[in-house]
Amino acid sequence: MSELTEPLLALLAQHPDGLSLPRVCKRLGVRMSVLLRELAWIGEDAIGEVAGPGWVRVEERGEVSVAAITESGLARLQASRAPS
Repeated sequence: MSELTEPLLALLAQHPDGLSLPRVCKRLGVRMSVLLRELAWIGEDAIGEVAGPGWVRVEERGEVSVAAITESGLARLQASRAPS
C-alpha cells in the first residue's frame, strides 16, 4: 500500500460516521485525485478482476461523498500498530 494508507485509516478511525472527501483532502494535505486513487486501491470495489481489501467505503449522502472506515479497515489499522 502507499504512504497514505495508514494516515487515511487513522483519520477515518477518528470519525466513525465518515468524513467528506474534501475534508479528508484538507486534513491529509493531498489533492482529490490522490485521495480518489488511494480510495480505489483500498476500497470495496474491484479493480479489474482483483478485489479490493475493503478497508474503506465511499457513500453518497445527498450531494456529498463521504469516506468511512470499515471493520476490516479498523482491524488492518490495529494490526499495523501492534508491537512486533
